[in-house]
Amino acid sequence: MAKKVVATLRKEGAGKEWTRVIKAVRSPKSGSYTFKEEMLPAEAAKDAFKA
Repeated sequence: MAKKVVATLRKEGAGKEWTRVIKAVRSPKSGSYTFKEEMLPAEAAKDAFKA
């Protein structure tokens, strides 16, 4: 029953406001790749890959 109560309190479309962005970044020291993970607003996701 708790699942039903929690599901009814959730706002519709609330999960679409944020996007998880994962970028591969090369380490200058070793040359290997590491991954940088961020949660960004959906509007800023495309701008995160520019640079």
